[in-house]
Amino acid sequence: MSIPKNPDPAKLVVGCIMNDKAAIEQLFSLIEETFGPVDMISRWLDFAYTDYYYKEMGSPLFRKVFVLKHLIAQDDLALIKEKTNDLETRFMRSGKRTVNIDPGYLVSSRFILATGKEYSHRIYIGRNIYADLTLMYSKKEGFKTLDWTYPDYASHTMMSFLSKVRDKYLLDLKASKGKKND
Repeated sequence: MSIPKNPDPAKLVVGCIMNDKAAIEQLFSLIEETFGPVDMISRWLDFAYTDYYYKEMGSPLFRKVFVLKHLIAQDDLALIKEKTNDLETRFMRSGKRTVNIDPGYLVSSRFILATGKEYSHRIYIGRNIYADLTLMYSKKEGFKTLDWTYPDYASHTMMSFLSKVRDKYLLDLKASKGKKND
């Protein structure tokens, strides 16, 4: 018999795609206001892997990734996705998004993204939201892509950044467990 136990908290990672780099300052403020202090920020990441968002958002598109300081409960992801959807509406122009915000979380073994789109490999987590297993981590290989991993998350640049996030997460997790033992 398996004995249920609470999962470790996770590192909140918020990926943002936008057509105007100037929106980043307002977006940064809203993310901190909504989720707390930001711990790490990626440099501007290339986003030439798909034209999926061009019709709605135009081109070129730019990506920035924010990593939040405080660890979150893994089962908060659906609520977090609802909040990022609300943030996206603040940037809408003429009924179209100018910013796409994709929250996810990182734990030692995997990276998960939240989505409102159902698909065979996505698990329903409530509130009309699904969890997408985007990357898996192994000690031998580091982050590994899956058949459905989005090309931008499969890029060397993104996986290198997420490896640094994982290192920080492990330190934060150790510190949070140390506080519980005090």
